[in-house]
Amino acid sequence: MTVNGHSAGWLARGFCWVYPAEVQQRTTGLRPGAVVHLRGPDGRDLGVGLWDDGWIAVRRFRRDVGPLDEAWLTERVRHALALRDQVVDPETSAYRLINAESDGLPGVRVDRYGWVLVVTLDSPSLVTLLDPLCELLESLLSPRAVFLAWRPDPRDRDWEPPRPAGCIRGRAPAGDVRVTERGLAARVRPESGKDIGLYPDMRELRAWLEPHWGGRTVLNLFAHTGFFSVAAAFHGAAHVTSVDLSRGFLDRAEENFRANELDPGLHDFFAVDVRRFLDRARRKQQTWDLVVLDPPAFAHGPEGTLSTRKSYAGLVTGCLRVLSPGGWLVAALNLGAVSPKDFHGMVAQGARKAPRSLQLIHEAHQAPDFPAAVDFPEGRYLKAGVWRAD
Repeated sequence: MTVNGHSAGWLARGFCWVYPAEVQQRTTGLRPGAVVHLRGPDGRDLGVGLWDDGWIAVRRFRRDVGPLDEAWLTERVRHALALRDQVVDPETSAYRLINAESDGLPGVRVDRYGWVLVVTLDSPSLVTLLDPLCELLESLLSPRAVFLAWRPDPRDRDWEPPRPAGCIRGRAPAGDVRVTERGLAARVRPESGKDIGLYPDMRELRAWLEPHWGGRTVLNLFAHTGFFSVAAAFHGAAHVTSVDLSRGFLDRAEENFRANELDPGLHDFFAVDVRRFLDRARRKQQTWDLVVLDPPAFAHGPEGTLSTRKSYAGLVTGCLRVLSPGGWLVAALNLGAVSPKDFHGMVAQGARKAPRSLQLIHEAHQAPDFPAAVDFPEGRYLKAGVWRAD
């Protein structure tokens, strides 16, 4: 397969995607998952990948010319696991084992939740790797169960997964799985896709905050299953208020409190639209010493659809209006399409409207088991920081 000069330049620098418009010549009749040998317009070898008919035409897996065989896959997986052995502490049993493009396996993610593994694929074209990968992981890690999940991109339309999501190897757990992060317990549901119940990529930010929760009142917005709330309460926060539109998530948050021998009855849990909560708190002149803002990309509630990219600055404004003088704003954004510069611009815009002056005291990124390859900028998706308000 021949790609144009633009693609050849990016591939030479290490980028691992080829877009459909960059394909100059290919074999007719290619089906998703077919192995393709990439060449530049000058005939130069550019590696080996898998063909797809979606918004990405080829995901490149080798920069050299060689087979996508057991030896190649074993080397890739062992290389990824070696990093986790170095950077994941022994009191943590929920973390990422393989981080897709940044570990040389584009579109393939593997997460560990205690004795369960979850393999997530971005496209049906990657299913050819599934069984060899699972066999290798079983031989190296001996999980009791392996789950398959799909992560379709909205730019890829009308495709059906060639294999159903769910437990594909071993025996599915009868209930929630107990995992740990730096010794704190969380109950997760590996079969639930994006609603598993814990975001391990935020672990380093939670670790940085550990010495700073003590004695503070904390407001955790878009609390999900409440792990920031659990960390705050466990490390001495005076009182924690958790807000999420989903009563089901907050019920799970209370379960996480109890899993750590914390009494949820000493704290507050509100199932309400965050925007409505902030407006009501402002009118009541309620304030907190530390506010956590970590919204999903999209949310639907009584106040209408929330697009985080469009609404982030306004959410920051709402947080700062209920933040005590000298209080801390902990803000995160999980959108790869937003650059760090634009993220900080959103925070600054929200502060001007509040109006509050902010000092950045800590800048955070995803935990080290979510590495970002330097030749794949999209891998640096998580932006986060801690700001002190006037």
